[in-house]
Amino acid sequence: MKILSVTSEIFPLVKTGGLADVTGSLPKALKPYGVETTSLVPGYPRVMKQLKNALPLMVFEDLLGERASLLHTRIDDLNLFILDAPTLYDRPGGPYVDEHGIDHPDNWRRFGALSLAAAEIAHGALPGWQPDLVHTHDWQSALTSVYMREMGCSTPVVITIHNIAFQGQFPAYLLGPLRLPPRAYSVDCMEYFRDISFLKGGLQTADAITTVSPTYAREILTPRFGMGMDGVLSQRVAVLRGIVNGIDLDIWDPATDPYLPHKYDINCLRRKRQNRAVLMETLGLDPTDGPVFSAVSRLTWQKGMDMLADAADEIIWNGGRLVVFGQGDHHVEDHLLATAARYPGRMAVRIGYDEPMAHLIQGGSDAIIQPSRFEPCGLTQLYALRYGCVPVVSRTGGLSETIIDANDAAMSARVATGFQFHPVNTGGLRLALRRAAHAYADRKNWARLQNQGMKTKFSWERSALQYAAIYANLTRRSAITIGQIRITH
Repeated sequence: MKILSVTSEIFPLVKTGGLADVTGSLPKALKPYGVETTSLVPGYPRVMKQLKNALPLMVFEDLLGERASLLHTRIDDLNLFILDAPTLYDRPGGPYVDEHGIDHPDNWRRFGALSLAAAEIAHGALPGWQPDLVHTHDWQSALTSVYMREMGCSTPVVITIHNIAFQGQFPAYLLGPLRLPPRAYSVDCMEYFRDISFLKGGLQTADAITTVSPTYAREILTPRFGMGMDGVLSQRVAVLRGIVNGIDLDIWDPATDPYLPHKYDINCLRRKRQNRAVLMETLGLDPTDGPVFSAVSRLTWQKGMDMLADAADEIIWNGGRLVVFGQGDHHVEDHLLATAARYPGRMAVRIGYDEPMAHLIQGGSDAIIQPSRFEPCGLTQLYALRYGCVPVVSRTGGLSETIIDANDAAMSARVATGFQFHPVNTGGLRLALRRAAHAYADRKNWARLQNQGMKTKFSWERSALQYAAIYANLTRRSAITIGQIRITH
């Protein structure tokens, strides 16, 4: 089975968050089930710099007014199509924002072009290759199925919602420049509060909708978590399914991790203390017998990082240290930096992101904090479990499914893996941090928490099987006789 995966980021080429980890690891996990994935990704500068022996396949002379080339290459286990369109992607900054953190003003065209190119490929524009199914991810590639249906292409489409808060909402007058007909501006397609929404168009035209945990699949059907899309999703609930993300055990393994100065496994956790010493020295933190808490996250309201800034003193008062690593909203960054300035040697904030530091933090911290106000799945807590780093999480979305709270019953049954808190506010977070700090004082019980976390299984195997089953069901249905026309791919 041939799958075209359409994504705005993919690890290890370009990453801003968990989307890249998923799109980079799922193709590998699907191979044992007879699924061959080719991923289409924009040719950002950091992507183009990593290409070796890329083969030109075709040219789009007029892709929403721009000229673009389609390249093919393989990097590690990934089979890749690269959309090389310098006028759209060759610019400073990140995939979505410029060097000042402001959205690129033509994101509608940049990701509309990505979706249109994907639709053309699905419709047979590439000689000798056509997918059996298309898998799109979030709003940036959601227009793919809209374009496909306008072309009369009936290839099945699965869309995955990684975070429904980001919807690709733009003024309605852009429908023409996107080269979509007026009928696309309807409640059954892209019309969204008098604007257009890329995500809504994808949700309305895809054959199946998945999101990254069963709890989040239920939550987004409600006004509180649906972010205005709950009505659309309620109408399509029959094709909505939550599948928990997995992690790539080859990349996230403390026994082989090249970024850790001291490798370890469940049988030699003492070496984790050596990584802790390296982490603290690297970040200029004073020695302590208390726990080292960390947060590796986008620094945003959604992720609850403002609450962490307000609750940081709870960690300091209990003799702990706090590391915050990530980037995001400037006012949240400033709040965290100002808090750290009050606690020199006891709290460190690093703005930015790089993979080696993320791995060192997991390998050297005692606990990881994820106080998200909503969280579709979350991967950081899964990495933490693997690294014997005890998660402290809010009780929402995938966090509530993947972490077992260390209450008395769970500790007695030896199944606890971390600390949950609810309500999701600063008071709830403070209480959870206090519980974790007190638990750390009992080193025997803490080691048990670490061991129980490291034994949990969150590989892609089970989740990939569920995706493969969805693919197989849709491709079977696409070959069924519809009326008097037999559609085959």
